[in-house]
Amino acid sequence: MKKKYPKDFLKLAKSITNKRAKIVIDHILKHGFITTEDLEKTYGYNHPPRAARDVGEAGIPLETFKEKSSEGKSIAAYRFGDLSKIQNNRVDGRQVFSKEFKKGLYEANNGLCYICNGKFKERYLQVDHRVPYEISCDDANFQQNPDDYMLLCASCNRAKSWSCESCENWKDSKDIEICLKCYWGKPENYDHITLEKIRRLDLTWQGEEVSFFEALKKEADKGEIELPEYVKSLLIKHLTTKKN
Repeated sequence: MKKKYPKDFLKLAKSITNKRAKIVIDHILKHGFITTEDLEKTYGYNHPPRAARDVGEAGIPLETFKEKSSEGKSIAAYRFGDLSKIQNNRVDGRQVFSKEFKKGLYEANNGLCYICNGKFKERYLQVDHRVPYEISCDDANFQQNPDDYMLLCASCNRAKSWSCESCENWKDSKDIEICLKCYWGKPENYDHITLEKIRRLDLTWQGEEVSFFEALKKEADKGEIELPEYVKSLLIKHLTTKKN
């Protein structure tokens, strides 16, 4: 028997224009769920989680469960989640934040990108979920206050997206706590980067600092060493000398 959905929900579903999201929604409305196999073989999407994420970002919650593929293997499938959690403050797959909300984040970090610490005008920074929406969307207690977000420059936002989507936590367990211990979720206090024991330091040189950058680069070129390695060697030498 075909499941009946609330009129308001059907109206929202019909209003969504994002192509991938619409395909997922229409398929679930017709069949009750959609599998990663459906998305890959029927609709030609090689990255099914991204299509599912588009639906979540459009304001419609999805839940993931296991289903059998045509070959009998266990694969992921998606169906509508708790419809009471529907969020209507989204446009074209992106959450709409008030100017006051973004301004609060901007002032809290003194106009700096939370990752690279570069100084930018407010319009060049983007509101970003500390924990990717793909992972946190089903948690009703998450993303309820400014601490759940940060402002990133376009370059850092792209780097974070690529890194997160390559992480095993993204692909498998989707554990919020793992994300909150990652550099991309809490760059100010982390213990791993995409589950690997890595430490990272992003430095941006602006204004009068540029002359020091050029001086470092000149010295690195003399020694035929890459600039990041040269800076690292100077820091190690300084700390070793200080320790002794």
